[in-house]
Amino acid sequence: MWRTAQPSDDDSLVEMCAQLYREDPGPAPVPAEQMRATLVALRREPWRGRAVILEIRERLSGYALLISFWSNELGGEVCEVDELFIVPEHRNQGYGTQLFAAIARGDLWSATAIAIALGVTPDNARARRLYERLGFAAVGVSLVKRLAPSK
Repeated sequence: MWRTAQPSDDDSLVEMCAQLYREDPGPAPVPAEQMRATLVALRREPWRGRAVILEIRERLSGYALLISFWSNELGGEVCEVDELFIVPEHRNQGYGTQLFAAIARGDLWSATAIAIALGVTPDNARARRLYERLGFAAVGVSLVKRLAPSK
């Protein structure tokens, strides 16, 4: 079901990313070129993280971007679920729960991860209910300052 994304999955990943941002807009749109650059960076530098795909009956039905960072506060490597999307016809069937269980077991992520982190937009109550049911709790407030892209 959940597996590491391959280059042959990229077109579907980019389309699902566009669908995610149409349904649940963030502070800025994510153009297709940006998603493709993310996929290239994750394959070139796998220590940064990876893209994973939900495949159901040979159809790509979701994706997640898993990003690594070291937390001094938590004392180890954290797997941040930067994006999670499941196509509408496969929602509420346990696939999100399966993703988090696979990460925790080390099936999709290093078994040394000390925590899983994620963010959720304020209006996405359905996702927030899932995350809270799985034991996620709000910790602090993330503040972001965008910097000009390097040339």
